[in-house]
Amino acid sequence: MSQSLFGIHAAALELRSQRMGMIASNIANAATPNYKARDIDFGAALKASEAGGDIDAAAAKSVLYRVPVMPSLDGNTVELQNEQLAFSENAVGYSATLEFIRNRVDTVTRAIRGE
Repeated sequence: MSQSLFGIHAAALELRSQRMGMIASNIANAATPNYKARDIDFGAALKASEAGGDIDAAAAKSVLYRVPVMPSLDGNTVELQNEQLAFSENAVGYSATLEFIRNRVDTVTRAIRGE
C-alpha cells in the first residue's frame, strides 16, 4: 500500500538515507590511510528498485568507488570538499522528497476528514 500511496518517493527517501550514511562515513574516514571513498549511484539504484527489486539490494548493487582528482600518498581517496558537496546535494534531495511525502500524507488526511 505504501508503494501506491507514495509512489517512487518512498524508495527515493530510503536510498537518499542510505547514501547520506555512506557519504558521512567517507567524511569520517577522511584521514584513514587506504580508505576508499564510496557512493551510491542514486539513479541506477532507483531504477533497480522500480523494477521490483529490494531497495537494500538495489543500493548494494549500485555502490561505486570514487576516483580521486588528486590522489593522496596514503591511498585514501576521500576528497573532503567533494564529499561535503555530495552530502549537501543529497540532503536537499532528501528534504524535497520528505516534503513531498509530508504533503501527500496531509492530502490523504484531509480527504479522510472530508475537508
